[in-house]
Amino acid sequence: MPDKASVSSTSRFVPRLTAGLPSRGLFIIELMLALLITRIPYVSVPFKWLESYFHELSHGIATVLSGGIVSHIQLFPNGAGLCFSQGGSTIMIGFAGYFGAACWGYIIYLLATWPKGIRISFAFFGALVVLSGLLWGRDLLTLAILVVLTIVLLLPLKLSKNKILTQFLRIIGLVIMLNALASPTVLLGLDGQGDAVLLAQHSWIPAWVWVGIWLFCSVCALFFAWRRIDSAQ
Repeated sequence: MPDKASVSSTSRFVPRLTAGLPSRGLFIIELMLALLITRIPYVSVPFKWLESYFHELSHGIATVLSGGIVSHIQLFPNGAGLCFSQGGSTIMIGFAGYFGAACWGYIIYLLATWPKGIRISFAFFGALVVLSGLLWGRDLLTLAILVVLTIVLLLPLKLSKNKILTQFLRIIGLVIMLNALASPTVLLGLDGQGDAVLLAQHSWIPAWVWVGIWLFCSVCALFFAWRRIDSAQ
């Protein structure tokens, strides 16, 4: 027969571990809400900018890690972006964009399951946008978009309830993963341009295979987010 003290200790410990996790049903609701956000005009724009920002940020990080130099990044109102760099591994840099965006979305979702660190998470990502703007922002349009993203990430800190912050951060992570899933499909309609074509030119792998790999990575990110919830249940 189990000791009463151990049962009581376990019952207090489990809720603490799962406090930042939604139920399976709430996960589905938040996923549908995130999908809806990506389809609503104007409302979806800042979230597209977030995915584009993390895409270009990933290009920049890959450039630096592979020994290159980043000149600047450029963001556009339609959600497109560019990273201007010199040197580094072309394949590593080209692959990092869509792959990195999916990873950032998953990391954000994981941090949203850490209730005590929600404010730290928002502050970290807000500071990251500011820092990258200071290092790699050059034109006024890009800087203006980065200011909007900073507001999106820092304004929720004015809210008093961590539960609201947690849910908002989870939705941000899901939207970024969904946008990272949808964005590579646009490359299939582009002729002679885009990251997939660049990678195909520097490898023996066709562009459509690279697109398929990115789609698979984004699906895996969403699946791992679901498993995070499902395993805790």
